[in-house]
Amino acid sequence: MKKLLSVISLASIVTFSLFVFMAYLVNSDEVNIVDPLPDVIVDVYQTKPEKPAVDRVKKLPEPPKAPEPMPKVMTEIDPTLPTDGIGEILVNVKVPSTTLGTGDIFTKPDHDARPIVRISPKYPITAARDGIEGWVKLAFDINKVGEVVNISILDSYPKRTFDKAAKQALKRWKYKAKLLNGKTVYQTHQTVQLDFNMDQQI
Repeated sequence: MKKLLSVISLASIVTFSLFVFMAYLVNSDEVNIVDPLPDVIVDVYQTKPEKPAVDRVKKLPEPPKAPEPMPKVMTEIDPTLPTDGIGEILVNVKVPSTTLGTGDIFTKPDHDARPIVRISPKYPITAARDGIEGWVKLAFDINKVGEVVNISILDSYPKRTFDKAAKQALKRWKYKAKLLNGKTVYQTHQTVQLDFNMDQQI
């Protein structure tokens, strides 16, 4: 009996202690009040309503005008003309004959070499200083492209005074090559004389 009383008293004490502790906890809790967040304004943009489709009628270009009909040429056929047996009339047509030769419209005319570029010789300084005048006679060939080749001195006066200047100038000459039967050919045995005068020096 004593044990039962002691257990009941101990249970009563524990129960009372729990109620006291719970009351303490309830009184000591702090309630944190959170401020509400500001309202978020959402703008909703609406697209403009589409305009109804409009059917466009394309204008077709005006058709080109028909060309005027060619005037009909009426020809009278002599019934006495011979036929080929099936009703076709045989007519003799004379065609003028053409002959191709040198100088016609289909081929270039033949010609000898023609000068295109001529370079004057430089007057030698020593000859100009001493007032010496003279000339040089040269022989040369012209190749198929119009260049001057195989230059040689035939004669000169004074001797060897103007030879070098004359040859240097002649090397720079350009020709339109000789044409024979529509083809350029090599032309030989050409001669020229270059004069050296004080009043013409460059």
